[in-house]
Amino acid sequence: MKFVGVDLHKQTITMCVVDAALNVLVRRRFGNRPTEPIVQFLASLADFTIVCEATASYEWFVQLVEPLAQQVVLAHPGRLRVIAESTRKSDHLDARTLAEMLAEHRIPRSYRPTPRQRAHRRLVRHRTYLTRRSTSVRNKIRHILADYNLDRPDLFTEAGQDYLARQSLAPEDRWVIDQLSLERTLYLQQRRGVDRRLAEFASQGSPQEQADRRRLRTIPGVGEVTVEVLLAELAGIERFSSAKKVVSYAGLVPGQRESAGKRKNLSIEKTGSPLLRWALVQAAWQLVQRSPKWGHIYDRLAQRVGRKKAIIAVTRRLLCVAHTLILKGEDYREVCPVSSARVSQARKSRRSRTEEAAI
Repeated sequence: MKFVGVDLHKQTITMCVVDAALNVLVRRRFGNRPTEPIVQFLASLADFTIVCEATASYEWFVQLVEPLAQQVVLAHPGRLRVIAESTRKSDHLDARTLAEMLAEHRIPRSYRPTPRQRAHRRLVRHRTYLTRRSTSVRNKIRHILADYNLDRPDLFTEAGQDYLARQSLAPEDRWVIDQLSLERTLYLQQRRGVDRRLAEFASQGSPQEQADRRRLRTIPGVGEVTVEVLLAELAGIERFSSAKKVVSYAGLVPGQRESAGKRKNLSIEKTGSPLLRWALVQAAWQLVQRSPKWGHIYDRLAQRVGRKKAIIAVTRRLLCVAHTLILKGEDYREVCPVSSARVSQARKSRRSRTEEAAI
């Protein structure tokens, strides 16, 4: 059995082949195009296992070598400390290190999403891109109007647009605003298109996927956008065997340092998808506003650790609840809900303490 380590880049590929005794058999470098020399070289190796890092452009390479290799292993780039922290680093050394780790069964593996999961991510992330671009254009328009003291909260409603058309602006500023308005209209049209595409994509999902969508929407504050982000970014929430693992994957676990008996708590690790964390935090804010029980939990935590840490703690619990609902196949229901009067009293008490501290 031969073990092939691959250092994959956008334009080139470096390969190192070792045997079970870690002896280097051959080293080769290829351009990414054409692919025929790569296929011919790997076909000449007969029985082999191959490993490459799960970088942004690995999928085409994995599809190319799958018919030839006994096994294709994806290495987790963030856990390859041997390569990342090495002071002697080159493409040949990286490929050899990967091959040796593969031969010794020390490769930290990365999950490979299915074609449907990759397509789902592409749509969800494109929708997020369009939303952010539209927001950026809106902010630019507001910035121009602020120079005239003409900005208003309802600027992008029908009444606000009529108001904008009546204002006297410098010709150059009016021209720029017209250009930005056209750009914003285009982004809105594209987002409506991707929303329709997402709805069509969701309707084609398996019965299990449809059930997962329905169950997640039973959580207060979790809407269609949050559900799509959760399903796309987690790429199968049921693949996590425990709530701790899914929380760690989302980067919501607080770090810590301990030395000589002294322990210091750090901020959350923020590994994984930033989009996933953003969607979960937004859903958590909705949850504490709509659910008396969760509002009470948030208020108690906020009194002890502050608002920011409290909402992150609620976010972690929300993700754990979503994970449990999917694994157990159950809808969300609140157990022993807290009365609205009790929650209202807690919030009034907290506001009064905040005002006293300010005085």
